[in-house]
Amino acid sequence: MRLAVIGAGQIVADFLPHVADVPGLELAAISGRRRERLEELKTQFGIERVYTDLDECLADASVDTVWVAVPNSLHFEVSRKALEAGKHVICEKPFVLEESELQELRALATERDLILIEAITTQYLANYRWIREHLDLVGKVKLIQSDYSQYSSRYDAFREGTVLPAFDPAQGGGALMDLGIYAIHFVVGLLGRPKHVSYTPNVQRGVDTSGVLVLDYGDTTAVCVCAKDSDGPIRSKIQGEDGWIVVDGPPNVMASVSYATRGGAAAQVDLTKYPHRMVEEFQEFERIIREHDTDARDRRLDHSADVLSVVVAARAATAPQKETA
Repeated sequence: MRLAVIGAGQIVADFLPHVADVPGLELAAISGRRRERLEELKTQFGIERVYTDLDECLADASVDTVWVAVPNSLHFEVSRKALEAGKHVICEKPFVLEESELQELRALATERDLILIEAITTQYLANYRWIREHLDLVGKVKLIQSDYSQYSSRYDAFREGTVLPAFDPAQGGGALMDLGIYAIHFVVGLLGRPKHVSYTPNVQRGVDTSGVLVLDYGDTTAVCVCAKDSDGPIRSKIQGEDGWIVVDGPPNVMASVSYATRGGAAAQVDLTKYPHRMVEEFQEFERIIREHDTDARDRRLDHSADVLSVVVAARAATAPQKETA
């Protein structure tokens, strides 16, 4: 997989030091707006070429795959251009902002026989796979709670009147799209698409700075709490008629898993293999692209579509809410 990185933000800088843990991944190019920053990353991580023009980057014949790591509102446009240029696409979460956008990208990828996939660490981490495989330990699942609250480093600026992309609703900002998306992937990856979605956000200047999302599965209820305006304990909990499973820490890291069956002693599982949470997903992306595994592509796209349906329904609930001071 000869990769072009589109974007030079923190997520890129965090992952590039761990590329060596992904055999078969070669850093062919990086594209962005600030050449000075791109040159720094090129030198530091041995990236072959730098582009400040996206079209030039996508025309690079040595690149077969593009990693889209730009602001949320640009995911659709950049992914579409990359597919039209004949490149496989790995797109950061949240995939896109509208269901019609995902449908268009999916149709384009299918038509051109390309891999299109959402980068979402939760779905590829070994500890999450263990939960999926052992969910029957708890019996009939009754409740799932996934909480991800973290006071944003950009919230002080927002309070003072400066709206950065993380808090700009026009750019796909807000608590639901940033932190809540991980909790949604956690739940939907276990239970699938819910029957009903409701979201009660705290809204400031048109954006949800925190909120509570309820997913109704009939005889199972899932609650996702996300906040960028306040801190709180971060964990995910699954309660069933015969036991429970708890993940301490963010659902995009899945550091360890505790569990117990009713009346039994608690135990812990930790299958973590790599220091960085993104290694396992990129190992799988490399395999899917190398083997041209379109069945895996389609399964992952089905999951992303289920998640996006939740997001769209939740965002529709944001507008009518009374704004907080």
